[in-house]
Amino acid sequence: MRATVVRRTALAACAVSLTLLATACGGSSDADTDAGGGKNDKGAATSGSSSDPKTSAKALSTAELETASLKQGDVEGHKVTEAGPDDEVPADGLKADKATCLPVVHAMYGAAEAGSKATTKRKVITDPKAGAKKSLKDMTDGEAEGALKAAFDLTSTLVALNAYEGTAGPDAFAGLKKAAADCAGGFTATVAGTKQKIVSITEEKVTGGDEAAAWTLIQEDEGAKAPFKLVALRKEGTVATFLSFNLAAGQDGGAKFTVPTEVVAAQAKKLG
Repeated sequence: MRATVVRRTALAACAVSLTLLATACGGSSDADTDAGGGKNDKGAATSGSSSDPKTSAKALSTAELETASLKQGDVEGHKVTEAGPDDEVPADGLKADKATCLPVVHAMYGAAEAGSKATTKRKVITDPKAGAKKSLKDMTDGEAEGALKAAFDLTSTLVALNAYEGTAGPDAFAGLKKAAADCAGGFTATVAGTKQKIVSITEEKVTGGDEAAAWTLIQEDEGAKAPFKLVALRKEGTVATFLSFNLAAGQDGGAKFTVPTEVVAAQAKKLG
């Protein structure tokens, strides 16, 4: 790659708004689906109490759910902000060509299932790495390409909490697990009128709350593939979902990123 091309691309990357990193956008090249999320990192969430899924739970109020939601400072090395109107996709704008796959689409965008009484959403983005010591014009091709990759190496996670009444929380969690298993071979989602092709869903390992599950989703757009990490965690009647995307993994074939265990752990801790 010519240095001038790398430099221009890097400058363009630096101009990208962090807000856009929180959206579930497609990638542009193949990425390794075995991202290492099956391992429990140091920051991995640990199992909480194993409440009976059939036990009727009282839904958290809106105020209680806000208290339980992540805030700036809760996840070291990450920026936490409230999701805004631009991050919202109404549930009626989410569809799947296979009805059984709809819970996966809902989880990707933090949409609630039946029985939800309150919802909060947060955007969690890893802090950018320290900038290069040289200016782009003084870099060799290799240095400039490395700087570009570093600029893209940011993981963005959309975290949604939905508070359910009675057994609706366990039912929503169980429905998502079934949908992910049934749709492992892929499906096509329609998001606000735009089609997104999910070609595979692979289960990963994660722990936390009363029960938790995680998957790698591979999205394909005109032959280019990009991985997403989807996590669901239930604590009593509250279900948290996490959708993560890493720009480097979407731009660089072979780049890897893992389930955001530090984010999951921080949210599990706040849910108690």
